[in-house]
Amino acid sequence: MWSPATGFKVERPRLPQPGPFPLCGYSGPMSTARGAAFFDLDRTLLAGASGEVFTAAMRAAGIGGDPFPGERLIFKVFNVIGETLPSMALARQAVALAKGHPQAAVQQAAAQVAPRLAAMVQPLAAPLFAEHRAAGRAVVLATTTPYDLVKPLADLLGMDDVVATRHEVDGSGTYTGALTGPFVWSAGKLAAVREWATEHAVDLAESYAYTDSVYDAPLLSAVGHPFVVNPDPRLVLMAAARRWPSLDLSAKAAAIVTDGSVSDLARLPMANVEIQRMALAFVHPLLFPYARFRIEGTEHIPERGAAIVVGNHRSYFDPAAVAMAIARTDRTVRFLGKKEVFDAPVVGQIAAAMGGIRVDRGTGDDTPLDAAAEALEAGDLVALMPQGTIPRGKAFYDPVLRGRWGAARLAARTKAPVIPIGLWGTEKVWPRSARVPNVLNVVNPPLITVTVGPPVQLGYRSAEADTKRIMAAITALLPPEAREPYEPTEDEIARALPPGAEADKGNESARRPGTD
Repeated sequence: MWSPATGFKVERPRLPQPGPFPLCGYSGPMSTARGAAFFDLDRTLLAGASGEVFTAAMRAAGIGGDPFPGERLIFKVFNVIGETLPSMALARQAVALAKGHPQAAVQQAAAQVAPRLAAMVQPLAAPLFAEHRAAGRAVVLATTTPYDLVKPLADLLGMDDVVATRHEVDGSGTYTGALTGPFVWSAGKLAAVREWATEHAVDLAESYAYTDSVYDAPLLSAVGHPFVVNPDPRLVLMAAARRWPSLDLSAKAAAIVTDGSVSDLARLPMANVEIQRMALAFVHPLLFPYARFRIEGTEHIPERGAAIVVGNHRSYFDPAAVAMAIARTDRTVRFLGKKEVFDAPVVGQIAAAMGGIRVDRGTGDDTPLDAAAEALEAGDLVALMPQGTIPRGKAFYDPVLRGRWGAARLAARTKAPVIPIGLWGTEKVWPRSARVPNVLNVVNPPLITVTVGPPVQLGYRSAEADTKRIMAAITALLPPEAREPYEPTEDEIARALPPGAEADKGNESARRPGTD
């Protein structure tokens, strides 16, 4: 049955019962081997950290004394960035503070605050619990927090068991100041989970783990299905390197849950949203002193829902300029990029982890289009440069922008609005002829304009006609000189060529349009 207080099912799992697992992006056949789902507490199941609530509970039980200077700051830091070594050192000392105090008093205080903590549980934890139970998996709380503090909360949520730090109790029911078993943190948490799994005949290779903390990497590495939830900055990077998927259990994600069932959230995005948010947080004009920015029209980027963002291509710096405009909204974005980006060491892995969609131009392969359509159907933003690549040489100065048909085909397929962006001046930061941007020009940095326009009106009958409409909309957002014929100098032509390349004898404009 459902608990009206928490929304969680409290019935125990029926083992084994293979089934689909849509919330985590898996819908294939499940193994008959028994697995379990291990959930961290702070910033994973809970929207924030439990420290202040449990501290209040301990003090109600007469443990801990008065607040110490900086205590609230420590809690705030934990809420924002997650676990740190100092915070865990303080947690480790809690066992000594409990010495001489009655276990029953702590258990009573914990039971009193359990409803308050249950109100902090993220909205999509309940359906995730239900899916694991439907698949025959035990739902287990695995946390550093002392067992006596978290057991009432786990019971209220209907969880099947708790793996937590246990304080030793003597024959009179008083804490001795020692631990029974490991301090359940980092490698200690993995050891405790392994011991629990052995006792309950659970196969870790068939199990799931959810956490926000990089210190839980040993546990994530040990299970067959690791997931990061609200990851701290260090876990963001580790998850990118190891391709661990990210899951959002927040109220914002829950907004797409309708009629009591999970809709678009049922698929796990290939894009790691947390990685994108962290990256976009660093896309700020102050961090680019070698360029000045004028960004206008970002109100045309939809606050929610699918949209195709298209821009002209003048420089390797263009994606940063587009990202800077999108960073002024509350959106993340998936970029389509040439295969060369994904083939590059390190950079390719990061691009893929950020949800980049690899494009192999000229092959006729629709796989990138399918991936982009899937992202749009999930309500994401997709950004691409319809020109495909930066025009070379003299073609760079052509006032008529020629585009490939991918954006138009994608729009016709998904009916997502096409939002044009006009970019100007990016080549002054990073010209085609340079291997790296000019980061030394901080005295008189060039001006980059990023102008976002209203959605392009398309007919959806002809990809060629719609592509021309898209390119015309982009052109209209550029300064007047961009629309005037211009005869470049030899030096200007050289700056628009890749390093070591020769002028193309005028063939670039003829070969660039394409249907892919």
